[in-house]
Amino acid sequence: MAPVAVTGASGKTGRALTAALRARGVAVRGLHRPGTDLDTGRGLDALAGCDAVVVIVPNVHPDEPGVVARVLAAARRHGVRRVVYHSVAQPYAPAMPHHVDKAVAEDLVRRSGTDWTVLQPCAYTQNLLPGLAAAEPELAVPYSTLTPFAFVDLADVAEATATVLREDGHVGATYELGGPGAVSVADVAAVASEVLGRPVRARRTDPREWAAGPGAALPAEPRRRLLAMFASYDEHGLLAGSLVLRALLGRPSADVRAVLTRHLVH
Repeated sequence: MAPVAVTGASGKTGRALTAALRARGVAVRGLHRPGTDLDTGRGLDALAGCDAVVVIVPNVHPDEPGVVARVLAAARRHGVRRVVYHSVAQPYAPAMPHHVDKAVAEDLVRRSGTDWTVLQPCAYTQNLLPGLAAAEPELAVPYSTLTPFAFVDLADVAEATATVLREDGHVGATYELGGPGAVSVADVAAVASEVLGRPVRARRTDPREWAAGPGAALPAEPRRRLLAMFASYDEHGLLAGSLVLRALLGRPSADVRAVLTRHLVH
């Protein structure tokens, strides 16, 4: 069987997907730096001989449509018809520029002439793990701890992606992938307190502190985009439906408690 190419294979989503595909006996050709430069298209000739390509673009990339266009052009050049694009839940959200970029990229995928599927995962539960693994666990986020999210298990998203690639019937589909219910960061902290057996505080930090602290290491444009995302999260959270993911998995998706227990209890 020809390999499946995965762009961004060294990132969090790419690593999870690679593991899920290999667990099914699928060969994976990871496209990532230094061999592949998505900003220029260098290295995309590695798509030659692949059965499909999963397009994952680094988070808050300043030109996601350009990256996707280059991958699609290389796929056409090398006869790779099957394309799965990792987008995001609620892509057309004008308050979040990097979401809108994904909406534009979705349109490129749909008009590419390939056998495409678009996946729209919600925020990963795993994004909250670093604060819970600290000596004094805490969830400190630069947005409201009370707005609702459909936090989803990254492993479930990877498994669903592998299913979409290896089973028939998914060409031309757009799938929103949310976790099993709406929960806030405060809810996650409460569950984490039970899982860890000690108090975990949820705390909203000032986005300006984030910009002057962890965000200061980022280039200006990604920092601006993340601040816009935090502002949207502060007011609205981020919700997505759960039924499609359940159907793709053939079982209920993992809730916050299951994900925290898997990662934090040893």
